Amino acid sequence: MNFLFRSIAEGSCLLNLDASNMEEIIDAAIDFLVQTGRLPESQKAMVSEGLKEREKRIPTVIGHACAVPHFYDDAITEPAMVFVRLKHASNMGAPDGVPTRYIYVLIGSSEQTESHLDTLSSIARLMSDNVVHFEMMYGDSQQDMLDAMERHVNRNVLAAPPKPREISEGLKTEPKLFAGLIADIKRRTPHYISDFKDGLKAKTLASIIFMFFACLAPAVTFGGLMGEGTGGMIGVESMLKATAVCGLAYALLTGQPLIILGGIGPMLIFTIILFDLCIEMEQTENFLGIYGWVGIWTGLFTILLAVTNASNLMKYFTRFTDEIFSALMSLIFIYKAVVPIFEGFRDAEDGTSYIGALLTLILAIGTFYIAMTLARLRSSKYLFPWMREFLADFGPSIALLCMIALAWWLGDATTLTTLDVAVNASDSSSGWLVNFGSVPIWIRFAAIVPAILATVLIFLSQNITARLVNSPENRLEKGEAYHLDLAVIGLLVALCSLFGWPWMVAATVRSLAHIRSLAWSEEMVDGSGQHSEIVHVAENRISPLVIHLLIGGSLLVLPLLQYVPKAALYGIFLYMGFVSLKGVQFIERLSFWLMDSSLYPINHYTRRVPTRSIHLFTLCQFICLVVLCVINVNPFQEIRILFPIFIALLVPVRFLLGRFFDADHLAFLDADEAPEDEELHWV
Repeated sequence: MNFLFRSIAEGSCLLNLDASNMEEIIDAAIDFLVQTGRLPESQKAMVSEGLKEREKRIPTVIGHACAVPHFYDDAITEPAMVFVRLKHASNMGAPDGVPTRYIYVLIGSSEQTESHLDTLSSIARLMSDNVVHFEMMYGDSQQDMLDAMERHVNRNVLAAPPKPREISEGLKTEPKLFAGLIADIKRRTPHYISDFKDGLKAKTLASIIFMFFACLAPAVTFGGLMGEGTGGMIGVESMLKATAVCGLAYALLTGQPLIILGGIGPMLIFTIILFDLCIEMEQTENFLGIYGWVGIWTGLFTILLAVTNASNLMKYFTRFTDEIFSALMSLIFIYKAVVPIFEGFRDAEDGTSYIGALLTLILAIGTFYIAMTLARLRSSKYLFPWMREFLADFGPSIALLCMIALAWWLGDATTLTTLDVAVNASDSSSGWLVNFGSVPIWIRFAAIVPAILATVLIFLSQNITARLVNSPENRLEKGEAYHLDLAVIGLLVALCSLFGWPWMVAATVRSLAHIRSLAWSEEMVDGSGQHSEIVHVAENRISPLVIHLLIGGSLLVLPLLQYVPKAALYGIFLYMGFVSLKGVQFIERLSFWLMDSSLYPINHYTRRVPTRSIHLFTLCQFICLVVLCVINVNPFQEIRILFPIFIALLVPVRFLLGRFFDADHLAFLDADEAPEDEELHWV
């Protein structure tokens, strides 16, 4: 690696070379060496012919967009290297099918074979790093290339066995009051201005359009369900107001603005159960006041957890719990899309009803199919790169608009079910301050009990989502802010309680969809097959700000939203659910149950862990997931309200696995990331 650093630092760097084949590249590199005095003019023809002859016999295009043409002869006294970045990647027959963009031309004497092998190994490690690809592609100078290499060395210290997720900086705060809040503010404040500058990209616009509908649809859906469950006291309008106001405040005040707030199923269940309790106590008219007192206590408890650094407890959560929670949230989105489609056929009574049900199915599948197809264009061989990038970024938005247009061309008001945004009178009045004084004094203090359950739910939803968003696989660089974000959530819960609005919490699927919509990805081919890896994310505050501004603006045009067919939004739900499942190791291991073991992908755990142990570990996760799904869909609300307790129990379940699994096997299966050495094997 020192030889690479020294050569580029001395000026052996050709950026944006306009060449399309190896002969042109070699000629340009040799001319550069002669012009800069690194190769005598008398040896130019010999070296050029030697390199070209070597390429004819054994091409040196080795994959990962890289080639290493080399030539060694005793006549060459000093070794030299030229790094070339092509203006346009060229297909040179790489074994992994990735077009070649980076070329390292090496020359030296025959005695330098050993150092040549070391250099090849260094290049292999360097070019297997997807982040280096991104930084070298967009770097403008020789110094940018050196900086990319240095950052690679700093973050890639090779370790033998994988370890469970190491405690991140955001969870290492001292056990002192406010220590976590202060550390988060210090960590994130230097990036505040750049959070706005980094959002000035076309990808941000694509994210805004997609995420607006992705956030609006659940808000209207959950708002409608909450209106039905609370007698119209909290409904669609309240949900939209809370989503807009809390989303704006969260984007401006928190340390991790990429997290999206919204209504979630467990919180909806909690609110409806609270309303039912008010009916039993004959306090229906005081529901908003009681709801407000529960919310005030919940907000205070949540802020207290932030002040006492309670988020540090998240260091006990591992990939085991993350994957179960992520899969559950994704399945809920898929469930919310599939159930209404089936109900449409089940409830159909005449020809018109069947036409509507069939049209709903067509629109949902059409939206899902178009969005997925356009997303896959990113790795396609067709069209220009900027076209593929544009269509992949705007794919969900294009799919939604196409299906809305198709819906109104094929259907009419009698066959289509559209968004129900009707505003109940009680819902409208909830925009004013809640009357807290009308609540009996004993209820004000009894509200502490349900507030404790709500606090546990908010604490887990917020922090698990934050862990998934801050996962090393997402390549975020600006730092974490668990404690600060939790404190802001506590303040927002208390604020919503004052107005009788639904409480907003971190929405897992929407947050992960937001991350992916802002990410640059690269298709990789390794022992486990072809897969997409995030290499960079546009961390910014502009996209969440504009998304929630648009949601707030939708309040002014509520009647127009009635023309949006629910079927198209079901397709978006399906898309978000399936995309969130993609790349989850737990889902990959589930597929092994139906696969010939000799055809398992080659990766860090299949190489080192017995097949039986892999299946048993997967079975444990599957049982936990099934239990959580049953809790969410069972008809007994008293059990459903205990959902946060069952999520918390995943941690001791994971610790108990240590009694039944070999420690090394468990470490590989529950590793935070694939070991770095796994990425060094060329295909």
